[in-house]
This record gives sequence, structure tokens and C-alpha cells, in this order.
Amino acid sequence: MTLPWLARDPASPFPPVASAKRSPNGLLAVGGDLAPERLLNAYRNGIFPWYSEGTPILWWTPDPRCVFRTESMHMPRRLRRFLRGCDWRIESDRRFLGVIEGCAGDRPDVGGGEPGTWIVPEMKAAYVRMHELGHAHSIEVIAGDQLVGGLYGLVIGRMFFAESMFSAEDHGSKVALLALAHSMSAWGWPLIDAQVASPHLFTLGASTVPRADFLRALQPLLDPAQAMPWASAWQDMEARNLARAS
Repeated sequence: MTLPWLARDPASPFPPVASAKRSPNGLLAVGGDLAPERLLNAYRNGIFPWYSEGTPILWWTPDPRCVFRTESMHMPRRLRRFLRGCDWRIESDRRFLGVIEGCAGDRPDVGGGEPGTWIVPEMKAAYVRMHELGHAHSIEVIAGDQLVGGLYGLVIGRMFFAESMFSAEDHGSKVALLALAHSMSAWGWPLIDAQVASPHLFTLGASTVPRADFLRALQPLLDPAQAMPWASAWQDMEARNLARAS
């Protein structure tokens, strides 16, 4: 399998997304680095890195693409019942490192193969740096003083590109995702990129769209003039209020 290698310059362009492989689905290019400029360029074009320790950086743009529409999230009845008596709270950006460490584990291969550890040290360092620069954000689900779930991703304009989520207790990741969608809907941010479909995501209302449609929907959301300061926009919430809001 021959793939184009990216140039060393972080500003160098990616290959056209239409040239991505069909099998494994969406594999586009190899190499390069995880510099902030390259990462931002990748996400603006519907591309993201995903690879395992001991391999070069692999860049993906799967077709179809998995997304959430923030106004039409689904809350399973069992989760709604749980939330009504839940004393968890949801915060943001106070435990970014804890969230990314919670997410560091096994994730199914994008091509449908065997699971593999994908948040390698270089990936972790790159997204921590993106957080320091104000591009990456975390949603944290807290019980008492314990982090019981969360997710993290990148924000460009009015678009949230979700990278990974985890649960230390049942429902932790689902609560984080529903809280994110609830906030984004209130802000007028319509889409969350979930990258690759899974049964877990479908239970919360995820859908798949052709890559071309995703890219068309993405472009108007990337306008930096529509961005807002995350710290002032985000409002902490009680998890039980999500059951009332949905």
C-alpha cells in the first residue's frame, strides 16, 4: 500500500481527501508531525491523526463521517432515570490532563481491525500543547472530587472536533457528551465531529454523512469571526439538569 508522505514543513498541504483509501477506510497520508499549525490545517480539512506506538503518524478522513447534531441528541431512558438522582457536576478545562490520561487506552482501529493503544506520548504532548494554546478543551464529569468521565477535542470557529472520551464509572462519557451538546446547542453550534461510528455513539443519536457533505457543512462553521472565548461561554452544570433539559 503506497501512501503519500507529508513534507517536513508543518504548513505544507495535505493530499486531496478524495484520494484517501477505501480500505482501510479513509487512510490518506503518512508522516509529518503534530505541530499546532499542521493539526489545525488537518482538522479544517476534515483530517485527523490516528496511529499506534511504533508506527509513523497516520492521517485519516473516513467516508462516511460520524457526527452529532447538537439539537437532536438522544437520551436513553435508563440514562435519564440515572440522571434524575445523580449528584455529578460537569466542568470544563480544569482537569484536561486527567481527561486525556483517562482516554489513553484502547480504541478500535479505524479500518475495523484489532484494538490498539493510540494516545501515544507524542499525541498526548501535542494535544496538551493545543490546550495550552487555547485550541483544545475538555469536558469533565465530577463525582465529589473524583473524575468519573470526560472527553476532549479541538475547537475551531463554531466546530467541536471530538477526539476521545472515557468513563471511570457507568455513564461518565455519555454525560460528558450530552453536556457538551447541550451547551453547544445553546450557543448555536450545530455539529460535533465524532470521526468514526460505533454502536455506543449511535445510542446517543449519532449519524453518518458522506464525507463530501460533512466537508460542505464544516466550512461555514470554521469562520474565526464566529468563535467565542471558551472560558466565558462555558457554564458548569449539574448532571441532573440534563434530564430536565432533554
